[in-house]
Amino acid sequence: MKTLALVVEALQTGESFAVALGDFLDAFYRAPSAACLDDEPPAVPATAGDSEALDAYLAAVAEHLARQYRLAIPAWVFAPGRRLHRPRFGSPAAALRATLLLESPPAFRSRNLFVTANALDRASRHSSAAKSPEAA
Repeated sequence: MKTLALVVEALQTGESFAVALGDFLDAFYRAPSAACLDDEPPAVPATAGDSEALDAYLAAVAEHLARQYRLAIPAWVFAPGRRLHRPRFGSPAAALRATLLLESPPAFRSRNLFVTANALDRASRHSSAAKSPEAA
């Protein structure tokens, strides 16, 4: 079973965040489970890039998926270190900021992360038999 904690382990072995998170999302969408979200990931290593933003992003992913699939929200997502003090936008293009402010799901917005509404979409989500209750 893939977990968000394993995403950080993959980073420690040199995997990119996008690939590690994508692998997690593919596995989660095939078999959504609170167990995939429960284990608190260790802090993202500084070698992975913007570790503070990635720590907040992992918490946002866990909270967003838990809400979307009506699963228990793990307590670790509310830790102070899982929020940013300054806003971060999913695109450097200033012209997209208004769109990101508007579309960003609440779990991301509450952490000062601004992404598109479909930031966690994967082909596996749309082809999976396990659809979210929200999409039904």
